Amino acid sequence: MGVDQQVVPATPASQSRTAPDRVVSFIAEHWLLLVNSAVLTFVGLPILAPFLAEVGLERPALWIYSAYRLTCHQLPYRSYFIGGSSLTHSVAEVEAVSGVSNPYALMHHPFVQSVFGSQTAFCQRDIAIYAAVLLAGLVFGLVRHWLRPLPFKVFILFLIPIAVDGFTQVLGGIVPGLPARESTWFLRTVTGGLFGIGGVWLAYPYIEQGMREIRESIQLPQ
Repeated sequence: MGVDQQVVPATPASQSRTAPDRVVSFIAEHWLLLVNSAVLTFVGLPILAPFLAEVGLERPALWIYSAYRLTCHQLPYRSYFIGGSSLTHSVAEVEAVSGVSNPYALMHHPFVQSVFGSQTAFCQRDIAIYAAVLLAGLVFGLVRHWLRPLPFKVFILFLIPIAVDGFTQVLGGIVPGLPARESTWFLRTVTGGLFGIGGVWLAYPYIEQGMREIRESIQLPQ
């Protein structure tokens, strides 16, 4: 080695990362926390809305109702209620109070501070789906290192109940031979919950695998 040559100490890969690398690394490391937090917010706000309305904070409640019009029909007889005598109300009860004979005319017209109380900004099925996604996401944090993705053929078994319950509810009385029916809060909760759990089991292991590969690639010396 010549006298003019100097040994330059190796720079740890973590110190040589660019700002974008650090952002990507953070997301790859904490993606599950970020997703669970987003889902908690997404399902929590529609549940918070009726509580806000019932304590007199109607304006922020209406903001939430308006925002969630983009994601849910908000039909009163398919939603939960806060502040009234019951958590749920039938089509007949809603029609009697609203005077509307076509219940679908009440889409995006949530009952707020009514005789029933105030309804959630999400329907029962949507609450079940996203609450199940949140709970399954929390459980996934405990098993993420060994849980394998749910085979798609098995995921279909989680999908069939919500498809049957939803389509027969919508198409009943319209399709010849299919009687008119209205699902129940229990069926909406069970079928929505199964769909949410199945979706997490199908997707999250693949996301974890991809994020792990990103973390490993960023940590490699350049």
